[in-house]
Amino acid sequence: MSASEGAADCHGRRPLAAALVLLAIGATIAAGVVRRGTGEGARCGPGFLAASARCLPDPVRPCPPPLAPSPLGCDAPDVRVLVPETTLVLGPSDWEAEGRVTPRTLHAGAFRIDAFEVTWGRWGGATGGDAARAASGMTAAEAADFCARQSPGGRLPTEDEWIVAAVAGTARTPRYPWGETGAVCRRGAWGLRSGPCAKGGSGPDTVGSHPTGDSALGLHDLAGNVAEWIAPGLAAKGGSWASDLAAELRIWARLELPSGARDPRVGVRCVYPP
Repeated sequence: MSASEGAADCHGRRPLAAALVLLAIGATIAAGVVRRGTGEGARCGPGFLAASARCLPDPVRPCPPPLAPSPLGCDAPDVRVLVPETTLVLGPSDWEAEGRVTPRTLHAGAFRIDAFEVTWGRWGGATGGDAARAASGMTAAEAADFCARQSPGGRLPTEDEWIVAAVAGTARTPRYPWGETGAVCRRGAWGLRSGPCAKGGSGPDTVGSHPTGDSALGLHDLAGNVAEWIAPGLAAKGGSWASDLAAELRIWARLELPSGARDPRVGVRCVYPP
């Protein structure tokens, strides 16, 4: 290569190529869709695309695990996980729980629990191919009626059962369903309305799209996405898509609600006899 050709390469083609790359990145960002890599900081799980405040199944690929095809599009399979009979001591596991958590012993007999939060596809209100989005906004009574229709003995979990399900299979009682490590954005759909994980979110995310936040038993989205009604229906557990504080995702936290509340932050996960 001559000196003049080298100069042309350095001062012509390379800047042009760099400019084209920057334009492509800009167009992707402007479209609001960024493909997920495999880096630890990525917000959405493998096979999902970050689109504004949502994690959506990649439309050009088969339904990403743990979702499965359904007549309404990708949806969560009807999977129930056995929680063994468990006794544990619940106490303040970090300084934020001091004064809020009274140390006590919890005991729950064996039961089964939905691996996924109830989706719009399962609830019956799916629109626009968004069947796998967590359902929300139902009253506790409507949620309890739904659970009773799913299987004999179906019902809302008690708070003790919810906590036991979140920590069963671990050696000690952790702060979060996934363990002791921090509440980063790849572990759950939280902070989507005003940060820190996104901006402008107006409702729940796709269930199962944050697999690194699964519990030891393989329960999805126990922390974040929708807070989940617990019996007798005056509170919900697990934080939600609108939570902007990690403390709201801790297993000891609860969202107090008035009787008959319809809250877009709150959905349902059912329990059943073993």
